[in-house]
Amino acid sequence: MVGSPINNQLALIRRELIEHRAIYVAPVVIAVFSILSTLMGFVFADNVDIEGAQEHIDMALLAASNIDENQRGAILSSLLLGVSGMFGFAMMFIMVFYALDALYAERKNKSILFWRSMPVTDAETVISKLLVTLLVIPVVTFGLAAVVEIVVLIISSIWVSMRGASAWNLIWNAAPLFDTWAVTLTMFVTSALWFAPFFGWFLLVSGFTKRSPFLMGIVPILLLPMLGSLILKTNLFWEILASRGPQANPIFPTLDSIRFIDEDALIGAVSEGMTMMSLLDFGRFFASIDMWLGLIVCGLFAGGAVYVRRYRDES
Repeated sequence: MVGSPINNQLALIRRELIEHRAIYVAPVVIAVFSILSTLMGFVFADNVDIEGAQEHIDMALLAASNIDENQRGAILSSLLLGVSGMFGFAMMFIMVFYALDALYAERKNKSILFWRSMPVTDAETVISKLLVTLLVIPVVTFGLAAVVEIVVLIISSIWVSMRGASAWNLIWNAAPLFDTWAVTLTMFVTSALWFAPFFGWFLLVSGFTKRSPFLMGIVPILLLPMLGSLILKTNLFWEILASRGPQANPIFPTLDSIRFIDEDALIGAVSEGMTMMSLLDFGRFFASIDMWLGLIVCGLFAGGAVYVRRYRDES
């Protein structure tokens, strides 16, 4: 593992992918589930016994063939964003559990003794884990989401062709694939950066806690605002917590607080002939003081993680 800092980081990131298989196994499970669900849905549609159901399906395909291409694109955008949203939701859980386990696991199984004997610093190790959390997991999740979307469209094309309709006209000529992928990747990465203070805190907790990293990481985040309300009679801590919520992400002013992506606004843009990427405000995101302050707080927590890793007794 001797080499330049970049080579060291690449080697350390590969190590994380090997040791933490949930980073890609969990999205793969979701991918398989999505593909099987799509297949089952089309099989059910072809074998439904309700009177007139098949005629209604054929009429729906005919109507879809006659509507405007932008309207077809909006319908397909809804399908693709639904897939992306499911992966995005899972991605957040993967990031939380990875960050809470990243430093805790190597102390628990004593592998820290081996890795600290290697020619890499504690700072490089912690930075690699932070990079995996903020960049690698979003990119891996996006890649699998993109593959699933292609497979879903292929399955849909086969089914549409079997019904006698034009798959090229209904699907491939209208599906805003690259626009959807650009929006999905942007939202995955910017969401990770927006929540960076939490992930920095989770890494710090992972570095010092002796047990139950999940409770040690989550409970203080919830307990501090509650104590502030009960003892100090202030909602300041709740307001600070809410200001870091997904609805406050400056990349997309109309971001929905639950779905992470305001699908209505995005789909509406496609139906009007616009690109979904045109709705994302990159200038507002990168000019946001809150975003940069969050990264600074994340860096401070990561620095704390470096310190506790370096001076743990067992290391």
